[in-house]
Amino acid sequence: MSVEIRRSSSRFTTRGDGRLTRHSFSFGEHYDPERTSFGPLVCHDDHQLRGGVGFDTHRHAGLEIVSWVVSGAVAHRDSVTGSAGGGDGGDGGAPEPLVAGQAGLLRAGSGVEHAEHAVPGHGPTRFVQVWLTPDADAPAEPSYTRATPSLETGHLVPVDLPLAVAGAELSVARLDALQQLTLPAAPRLHVFVARGALLRSSLAEPLSDGDAFCFVDEPEHVVTAAVPSELLVWRLP
Repeated sequence: MSVEIRRSSSRFTTRGDGRLTRHSFSFGEHYDPERTSFGPLVCHDDHQLRGGVGFDTHRHAGLEIVSWVVSGAVAHRDSVTGSAGGGDGGDGGAPEPLVAGQAGLLRAGSGVEHAEHAVPGHGPTRFVQVWLTPDADAPAEPSYTRATPSLETGHLVPVDLPLAVAGAELSVARLDALQQLTLPAAPRLHVFVARGALLRSSLAEPLSDGDAFCFVDEPEHVVTAAVPSELLVWRLP
């Protein structure tokens, strides 16, 4: 049983023109031998993008890549579907973007090329992307799935994504100020404050935007929002 608090200020930072990424785990030239993974979670990146800016086409294999849009909108393209979930919007065949409150799962499988860019006109875009190592029997065929959970304030709502990682699940909670939430018991639990802040508790001093809990074999815990907040909660094996 253990509780670790990972502060936003301890994350690695990569900056570019119109782009800021904060890495919770070792990534590229940023390396910390004590922060390479958390169970099957091997990457947790927090991207802030100016409209039109993003990540040009690049290739991945052997990963489950989950993106959650916190604000703005993200245009996703890949070599399997060609667009976000294979659907076209009404703007001259432009791909339908993922908007705030939506998630996308790209199964890289045997290999896929993809790109993500912030959609102009939707304000500053922020999205959190997580990479998971799939199970040995995961499908090799790349695929893309999107999900729009029916978020209800004060509740932890599962995001319906067909992850090829047994025991892994993303849930999201939106809380009003002073509203409480019971975090579930799990072999591993990663709780990320995507927006807002949590009040001081028996676990820690207040948590702010970008801070996270990492629980291992912990029982349920109750947290309280200091202001309107959004939490991304990963249950992991």
